[in-house]
Amino acid sequence: MKDLFDLTGKTALVTGASRGIGEAIARLLASRGAHVIVSSRKIDACQAVANNIVTDGGKASAFACHVGDMAQIEAIFAHIQSEFGRLDILVNNAAANPYYGHILDTDLAAFEKTVDVNIRGYFFMSTAAGKMMREQGGGVILNTASVNAIVPGDMQGIYSITKAAVISMTKAFAKECGPLNIRVNALLPGLTDTKFASALTSNDKVLNMALHSIPLGRVAQPEEMAGTVLYLVSDASSYTTGACVTVDGGMLA
Repeated sequence: MKDLFDLTGKTALVTGASRGIGEAIARLLASRGAHVIVSSRKIDACQAVANNIVTDGGKASAFACHVGDMAQIEAIFAHIQSEFGRLDILVNNAAANPYYGHILDTDLAAFEKTVDVNIRGYFFMSTAAGKMMREQGGGVILNTASVNAIVPGDMQGIYSITKAAVISMTKAFAKECGPLNIRVNALLPGLTDTKFASALTSNDKVLNMALHSIPLGRVAQPEEMAGTVLYLVSDASSYTTGACVTVDGGMLA
């Protein structure tokens, strides 16, 4: 029987992959046979993850890209075209959340940074990948959204708004790219133990309040998000597109 989770021969780009959920995704995809391009803003951190994947027997390389910078988006796709000639999987996982506070006090700089990375970055990473996938006959795009897209996080207004946009973006791309054999889905993580979420997990009062709303009673580990991503980018989900899968320990239930 065919292994539906086998990614041998596939090329995958994972953004925000130098730590946390992105690193866990990169490691799992590589363990299933994909050549993973580990990407984030800092090349040294990317290279360290890529080196660890190779040490563990996988295939990986590193390329720095700040998805809030259009020139860097163009550069990474030029590199992929030159080096690999194709891209089978894009995981849009890089994100920005520079402001934690009342929505009325959101300044322009925080607004622009969050929108540039979480909306504009995802959009143009997806169009660049989608054009390559259209030429090669298909591919898969996976967007990391958030449960905050469904229920806005307290003091996380603009971040929550951008993640809601990621859900709409996922569905719009899925609808128009389905006829091109390009599937587009989204992961909606709940509270996960990462540096990105440290403003929540390091505050005992906030953390305890959050845990009361999570039926499983604990914070997720990054590796617990990667399995859903593997499903959504593999042949196991070959008839799934436009799906937004919540992995939150039951919080939204």
